[in-house]
Amino acid sequence: MGRKRKADPVTGTIYVLNGPNLNLLGKRQPEIYGHETLADVEIACLSQAESYGLEVRCLQSNAEAQLIDWIHAAREEADAIVINPGAFTHTSIAILDALNAFEGPVIEVHISNVHKREEFRRHSYVSLRADGVIAGCGTQGYLLAIDRVAKLVTATN
Repeated sequence: MGRKRKADPVTGTIYVLNGPNLNLLGKRQPEIYGHETLADVEIACLSQAESYGLEVRCLQSNAEAQLIDWIHAAREEADAIVINPGAFTHTSIAILDALNAFEGPVIEVHISNVHKREEFRRHSYVSLRADGVIAGCGTQGYLLAIDRVAKLVTATN
């Protein structure tokens, strides 16, 4: 679902949004999600983006409304969104609607391979908008998403 960015100047900013329970990364079910913390992921994302001359704004909330507000803010402040919506992946039409109002690239990330897990995890509303989906690569998926976003952002500018 290629989208063309509006003609305003590039900010070089990627929003990395994390949904519910990702604040417990490294503590919650490490056999599924690993031992890295969200702070570890954020440091890695900042470094990866910096290697492309981009900035990252990392945000996490357990509240759907807060995630939607950040997606709305990204419309004015960011060139791309990397999002791990957590459980909202499977339930939130509101997040899908917010992402549909964002004009830049969106990459959906899941730490675990959701296709090898419970049946309900195999459906994603977010995927209906995402320009790419990365699942099952652990926290490295965030870095792969930033690589992809960097390529998409530089290709459109």
